[in-house]
Amino acid sequence: MKNYDERPIPSHVAIIMDGNGRWAKKRHLPRLMGHKAGVNAVENIVRAAKETKIPFLSLYAFSSENWNRPKEEVSGLISLFRLYFRNKARELKENDVRIRFAGRRDLFPQDLVDIMKDAEESTGDCRTMQLILCLNYGGRQEIVDAIKGITRESLSGKDLEINENTVRQFLYLPDVPDPDLIIRTSGELRLSNFWLWQASYSEFYFTDVLWPDFTGEEFQKAIQSYTKRDRRYGSVKT
Repeated sequence: MKNYDERPIPSHVAIIMDGNGRWAKKRHLPRLMGHKAGVNAVENIVRAAKETKIPFLSLYAFSSENWNRPKEEVSGLISLFRLYFRNKARELKENDVRIRFAGRRDLFPQDLVDIMKDAEESTGDCRTMQLILCLNYGGRQEIVDAIKGITRESLSGKDLEINENTVRQFLYLPDVPDPDLIIRTSGELRLSNFWLWQASYSEFYFTDVLWPDFTGEEFQKAIQSYTKRDRRYGSVKT
């Protein structure tokens, strides 16, 4: 673990993994080759986060809008998900990393849904770090689903007080803390519908580095930047 002058490191780091397509284009390769290179970057960053003792790492792997991409690219991504989840679940378990998913699963092929479920169950007892993969995820979609959940409970006769705590209980992963730090690669400066409710007081770190080139060293730069910030949550420092 890096020593940052004993300043607190983030409990939850979230990453918008952007730039796979541009990485491939720069090398005159198919976009899917960029996604394959991106998977290698995922492995490096999971390792770096664990070494830095980050308890929660969430990765924006496939947004609810990504279905609009070319059919061949979407099919290739789903094949990559199958391969990664099937092959890496045992390794993650051996390293005491719990894998979880956020997002709707209904549009994915049933065999992929089964693989995701198996990965969650096989690593369910791991405690060192939680790896949260956001698949078919959208922040607005999550809030809409939370409202639907609250409505169903209310119609069933439960008396629910509508406040922030109630809404949180109906989010996809209510037990996961809000991200302290959100990293976005490739130079884009937007959230792209990621963790909209949870990002209210997150710190942001933007880098021009494309995701496949985002190394453990680049990850440490982001962590070091975070440790130098003064988080006040709307209050005034005295």
